[in-house]
Amino acid sequence: MDMPFTPPIDLLRSNALTAEATRQLRRSRNLQEARETAESFEAMFLYQMLKPIFETVPTDGIMGGGFSEGIYRSLQVEEYGKSMMQAGGIGIADSIMRQMILMQEQEQE
Repeated sequence: MDMPFTPPIDLLRSNALTAEATRQLRRSRNLQEARETAESFEAMFLYQMLKPIFETVPTDGIMGGGFSEGIYRSLQVEEYGKSMMQAGGIGIADSIMRQMILMQEQEQE
């Protein structure tokens, strides 16, 4: 007479842990994506704040002025914004991330 197979309790626990680990992994990926989005937003914000400042700097001299310099300056200011954010920024990324997490939690309710 064959007995029905019942998995050992340790196997059931390991499956539960695997499911929990999967949920935590998903959450950590979501947090990482939220962090990257918040940091990108802060870098763009800093770029928008720096842009008017650099527009007032004159471009005189032998190589100064022109369409190409305008494009280069825009890219340079964008990189300044990214560098400032990576160096600690002004705290906008943290606030944005908190709000994104709150919005996700409200959607799940």
